[in-house]
Amino acid sequence: MLLAAGLGTRLKPLTDTMPKALVPVAGQPLLYHVIQRLKAAGFQRVVVNVHHFGQQIIDYIAANNGFGLEVLVSDERGQLLDTGGGIRKAAPLFDPSFPVFIHNVDILSNLDISALYNAFRQAGDVEAALVVSLRHTPRQLQFNPVTRRLMGWQNTQTGELRGPLAEQLQGTTVVPPDIAVPLAFAGIHLVSPKLFPLMTTWPDKFSIITFYLDICGSHNLVGYEQPDFHFMDAGKLDTLAEAEAFLAANPYAPLTR
Repeated sequence: MLLAAGLGTRLKPLTDTMPKALVPVAGQPLLYHVIQRLKAAGFQRVVVNVHHFGQQIIDYIAANNGFGLEVLVSDERGQLLDTGGGIRKAAPLFDPSFPVFIHNVDILSNLDISALYNAFRQAGDVEAALVVSLRHTPRQLQFNPVTRRLMGWQNTQTGELRGPLAEQLQGTTVVPPDIAVPLAFAGIHLVSPKLFPLMTTWPDKFSIITFYLDICGSHNLVGYEQPDFHFMDAGKLDTLAEAEAFLAANPYAPLTR
């Protein structure tokens, strides 16, 4: 699933007339680059959610015949549902026999998708794998230093803690490294369909990270780290030029399945 429904406020004024998914980088829309990466990795079905200038995305996909894939649209034009609500709305479009690969449309990376799937299958009891890396950001997910199980979230500027870790530390905002390690989420995750029924009682609009923090005490959600992982957020005006250089340095060649 490609999360493409956002308003793209960080890309204004470009997104005053188009969705962020269609903002061009290196002569092609962001949506094109991510779909080509998925196609190279062997995906056959892709779900794209739409809201802001959603018809432009629908028309773009149709004009390109889905790039040779089965591309389904989850229509949020009536209400923007945030990441969690958007995933829940799209759940009927997924094959319940397989984990769902979820990717923000404005993220570029050199992730080896096959390796992620293999690690997910070999782990057996993992219900979601969040692609993370050691990099500076004001908002960090906190993981068990040995098992990499998700334990919480922290705003490093304010010290605010959420999730089971907040209860474990009982009001302390300093997280000892032997208790948890901070890692930054890359906007890419692999999710078992077993989690979707847990979303039924949530409001229409909710964040997937808030959902993960709510259930991580009772469900095995882990951080996945790739050696030599390169990642960038292309959803900002000041990163578009950098995104072009990133694509040149990280071509989307077919991956080993």
